[in-house]
Amino acid sequence: MQEKQGNIKISSENMMPIIKKWLYSDKDIFLREIVANGVDAITKFKKLVSMGEVENTDEEYKIVVTVDKKAKTISVEDNGIGMTAEEVEKYITQIAFSGANDFLQKYENASGDGIIGHFGLGFYSAYMISEKVEIYTKSYKNEPAVKWESDGESVYTITETEKANRGTKIVMHVAKGEEDFLKETTIRELLRKYCSFMPFNVYLNPTGDNEKDKPLNTTQPLYLKDPKECTDEEYKNFYRDTFMDFNEPLFQIHLNMEYPFRLKGILYFPQIKKQQVQLEKGQVKLYCNQVFIADNIKEVIPEFLMLLNGVIDCPDIPLNVSRSFLQNDKQVQKISKHITKKVADKLISLYKNDRERYENCWKDISTFIKFGCIKDEEFYEKVKDILIFKNLSGEYKPMSEYFGEEISEEDVKNGVQAKPVYYVSDEAQQAQYVSMFKDAGVDAVVCDHYIDPHFISFIEYKNAKKCRFVRIDADLDGALKAEDSLNEEDFKDLVELFKNTLSNKEIAVKVEKLKSGKTPAVINVDEFMRRMTEMNGFYGMGEFDLNKHLTLVLNATNPVISSLLNQPTEKQKNIVYQVYYLAMIAYKKLSPEELSDFSEKTAELLFEYTK
Repeated sequence: MQEKQGNIKISSENMMPIIKKWLYSDKDIFLREIVANGVDAITKFKKLVSMGEVENTDEEYKIVVTVDKKAKTISVEDNGIGMTAEEVEKYITQIAFSGANDFLQKYENASGDGIIGHFGLGFYSAYMISEKVEIYTKSYKNEPAVKWESDGESVYTITETEKANRGTKIVMHVAKGEEDFLKETTIRELLRKYCSFMPFNVYLNPTGDNEKDKPLNTTQPLYLKDPKECTDEEYKNFYRDTFMDFNEPLFQIHLNMEYPFRLKGILYFPQIKKQQVQLEKGQVKLYCNQVFIADNIKEVIPEFLMLLNGVIDCPDIPLNVSRSFLQNDKQVQKISKHITKKVADKLISLYKNDRERYENCWKDISTFIKFGCIKDEEFYEKVKDILIFKNLSGEYKPMSEYFGEEISEEDVKNGVQAKPVYYVSDEAQQAQYVSMFKDAGVDAVVCDHYIDPHFISFIEYKNAKKCRFVRIDADLDGALKAEDSLNEEDFKDLVELFKNTLSNKEIAVKVEKLKSGKTPAVINVDEFMRRMTEMNGFYGMGEFDLNKHLTLVLNATNPVISSLLNQPTEKQKNIVYQVYYLAMIAYKKLSPEELSDFSEKTAELLFEYTK
């Protein structure tokens, strides 16, 4: 064959610079594309073998990656279908003429399962890191081997060459400034990132010793197996190896379907070691025919499920030309909804069939479930009956058990409110209130996670006529008040004493008869104003001064309060401050100034009693 020269056939003279610099989001994707092309070539050859067009050689199908730092080259070689000179001109020199599409059209009655490429651009990703690329290829047909080379400037050379074995070898001459890709550690890391589950063995710098040379990938990852055949130990090992997390996951959801689209994968619910300041994203790896695409693609993975760790492989995902992003279409939406449905089904099954385990996991999984309810209306509708709250006794009860009867529109017009659901946001800080609630025989639920303020507001919105959430330091009516009425006139002088003594504190004062006489006073804060303050703080809008909305509630059944006016005048002021600060300590942490003042007032009171 005589040497032949020609121009790469592209639609625009400016296409090559675009391909080299802008087609892919990351340079390192070149390795995924070149190896994936090798996978396609082997898949095509195996298809021909299965159809009886060529004999089965019983050889190991593999892809070999070689890094030659001295020669400044990276080579990727497969033993797949190979190409003739005519096919090289057709598939390599005509950009966007996909060999995969052409192959499928030729064998239109054969399944295209496993063939990755559909655009014919993957090969040219090599130029993102190369100054020159060479192709050595020998077809399975009885034709001479071919060498193709180009510096990526729209000119190529194609000649006959010597190549002993069937297949294709891509040699990339690494460009100046891209020498980091000549490090074996860098290439090894990229192969593990993009090629961990590719269906044929991938080797890096093999020595030729079969005992020492081990593939870097797993050709049959666990998610491809039938869920019925997978053991708990296999699930744990796959999780640990894939996510390098040595904390065992709580449980997993194995996705396995063939219709109306193909989808396989495993989603893991990880443990949460401590209360998070904010929601942390997990890592859901998206694959297409065992080729890694990206992490946490929001079009496929619902936002709340990105808190999980997992692997999803969907050959039917409509990728764009760079195979890095998704084309937004109805198929993607169906896939996303199906994943959400499978997660909901798993949670419902766990709740119904293993309630104890569900409750033991609740502290960890509630983050995902609550976030999912807020973000996804359909998800909420599916799981609303399995939402649970922990009460003050540490028992879990379904959310619906805390709701009251639904009030009518007429009741709403007349100012009737839905049943209050009392809650605790910090059991330690609100210990005094918790104790008072327990003494009064009134229950409350624990809502102490970062997401809970948003979650309870959401639940109120969805069930406005059945419940309203009230923090235990916000409303005493019907919860802690004694049944017998109080004559406010009897305590008028007491209220004036507190108001005058605490005039610099800007706090409202009132008297109530509480069921328990242990506590002299408590702080009440308006629920609406507190929530507005928290919301403004969350969105960085500045906070209201809540101190202007606090009420010091004096307990008329407490002996300190009931006898205060009988104390010597010189002691009354110090006792008032003690009552105030004790109530404030139970409500919040004192500021340095308040703590100093409290210490001084306590010392003064002690001095009075030692006279």
